[in-house]
Amino acid sequence: MTNMHRGIPFSTALRTGRRQALAERAGRLVSATWFSVLVMTAIVANAALLGVETYAGLAVRWQEQLSLLEHCFLAVFAGEVVLRAAAHADRPGDFFRNPWNVFDAAVVLFAFLPVTGDNTTLLRLLRLFRVLRTARFLPQLRVIVTALGKCLPGTASFVMVGTLLLYVYAMVGWLCFAAADPQHYGSLGRAVVTLFILMSLDGLGDAVHAGLLVSPWSLAYYGSYVLLSSFLLVNLLIGVVINSLEQARDSDRSEKKADGGTGSETVPEKSAQDADPLDALGVRDRILAARLALDDAERLIQISRSDSR
Repeated sequence: MTNMHRGIPFSTALRTGRRQALAERAGRLVSATWFSVLVMTAIVANAALLGVETYAGLAVRWQEQLSLLEHCFLAVFAGEVVLRAAAHADRPGDFFRNPWNVFDAAVVLFAFLPVTGDNTTLLRLLRLFRVLRTARFLPQLRVIVTALGKCLPGTASFVMVGTLLLYVYAMVGWLCFAAADPQHYGSLGRAVVTLFILMSLDGLGDAVHAGLLVSPWSLAYYGSYVLLSSFLLVNLLIGVVINSLEQARDSDRSEKKADGGTGSETVPEKSAQDADPLDALGVRDRILAARLALDDAERLIQISRSDSR
């Protein structure tokens, strides 16, 4: 039965087949190890080029050569994005579901905008963002970058709690020490800066000594502040980061399982036979069969003994 008889136009089926073939060929290309090594080498070389341009003498002397290399790197990165998009030709929406694809496409696309070409600072910032793409090809670094993104909501809560703590203790410090120590507590802003520095325990001894000259209760003030800011809040932030790191690792494992262990960015899963050599030789099945045979033999012996009695 032809595609027309099935209700599918022949031209539509032909286009679908071509897209699938294109996606398959491009997918094999971008998942190859040499392709990842090539792109990674281009990213590192581009970072080295940015460093060379910071030397005024070299930048002026080799201006044309450096500009040519920059255009070559841009062409390589643009070709990479096109190939990755072609790997999703049969399902274009999947290309934008990967945040790394969106980031790569945005960095390359902005480099072609006229506004970017006229602004040297913005162009260099965009070129600097290309260095961050190394995280795509390094699994552990990719997990850390993902964890940093996942810890932003928790970090925002941490900043709110820290700001509230600083405000309360700054107001108390202004009320208690403004007259005796106007240099550090003469205003709310100065008090906040002083307490923020004390959060790192830098100058804590001098602050406590100066506070004891005003009131012995200053020891409780500084002690409670250090306990809450330097120990409780810091441990809270560490807990948020560790929790986000675990979530990023779980997300990375789930993506690898969803990809079926194919591609250069995933680690292929071992088959059941590779995981257990006994299953590869069929030893477990033979042992199970032997146990069942022994059970049957023992049952028959018990029946024969009962009959003989």
